Parts: sequence; structure tokens; C-alpha cells
Amino acid sequence: MQWTKKGERPPKKFKVQKSASKLMATIFWDSEGVLLIDYLPKGTTMNGQYYANLLAQAREAVVQKRRGKLSRGVLFLQDNASVHTARVSRQALKDTGFSEIDHPPYSPDLAPSDYFLFSNLKKELRGRRFVNDNQMKMAWLDYFRKLTIGVRTYLNKESMKSLPAARSRDTMLLIAHVLWHLLLISLFWYGFACLIGVSMARCPWVAPAIYILYSFL
Repeated sequence: MQWTKKGERPPKKFKVQKSASKLMATIFWDSEGVLLIDYLPKGTTMNGQYYANLLAQAREAVVQKRRGKLSRGVLFLQDNASVHTARVSRQALKDTGFSEIDHPPYSPDLAPSDYFLFSNLKKELRGRRFVNDNQMKMAWLDYFRKLTIGVRTYLNKESMKSLPAARSRDTMLLIAHVLWHLLLISLFWYGFACLIGVSMARCPWVAPAIYILYSFL
């Protein structure tokens, strides 16, 4: 009930509609497109055993859809989520024969699922409404069919774009590392000279030599 002025029409009530439920999807994909999509059944918890079964399915998908790739070697990238690091998951990954790549936690160019796959999926589905789960799944499949063309373009572009930044970062780290050791050598040199009470000019090589020897011990 709501108070209104005399002669004023009551505000229109909006009917609240139940939205489509959420779906959790696990997607395995490579430079050629999507290999496997699994939708977690309602009432099921994603755990190590469930993920281990998915890894076996992913291996079968590689065998069926990427002929010859398994024998050439499959590089596998995943984050350190608990289901990925569970003992049963680690053993299942070993059984697939995939070679896991180390995943740096702060490297956007090595997180293509977050910065390419799902980010573009959100843009594609933004503002759309689905009446049921099947309609949502069909929209996902349609998106992934169109995605295949852009995967290699993205990966090549991102890898090339990240190279200058990575090289610049590595160069700066190397310079900082060298300067830090030069500073330590100077301090060690000065302390050594003060300790033995001689001028640094008379034995310029002794302290650096001792410091370098100490660093390797």
C-alpha cells in the first residue's frame, strides 16, 4: 500500500521475474579454439575428483580433435586453485601426459582465460536475458564458434605486445641487481679497509674478491 494525492493514479507495480540460475562452466581451449566445455550439474561441488575426471575428458578431446598433438606434446596452463592442486588432480594431470606450465600470479599475458576468453564472453552477453539454462548454453556455444577465428590473432598480438614490456622489465631488474651488488661491494670494501686500518687505494682488489667468494659460499 502506498499513499497518493487525491486524483493521482497509483504507481505501476513491476512484476519481479525469476532470473535464470547461474551456471559454472569449465572450459579447456587452445590456439585453435574450444576443446571441451563442462557445465557443473546442480547440487554438485567442484572438487579434486570431479576435476580429475575433467582432465581425462580433456585428454580424450585432444586425441579426437587435435590429431597428432598429444604425441608432439601438450603444454597445459592452469592457475593454483585448490581443485587444481589437490593430490588426485595432480595425479590425473600426470596421467594425461600434459606438460604443465608454471603460472606466474601477476602475468596478464599468461592468463588468457581471464583477459581474453571470459572478458569477451561478458561483452558478448552483456544486457541479454535468458529464460532457461539451455538458452544460455546455446548463446555460449554460438560465441565460442565465432571465437575460434580470433584466438590465434589475440594470442599472437598479446605475446608480441608483452615482449617489449617483458624485455624492458628484465633489463631494469638486471640493472638494479648489478647496482645493488656494486653498492654491497663498496660497503664491504669500506668496512674491510676500516677493519684492517689500511687505505682502500692500497688494496683495491682484496675486499671485492672476499665479497665475491663469500657470495658463492
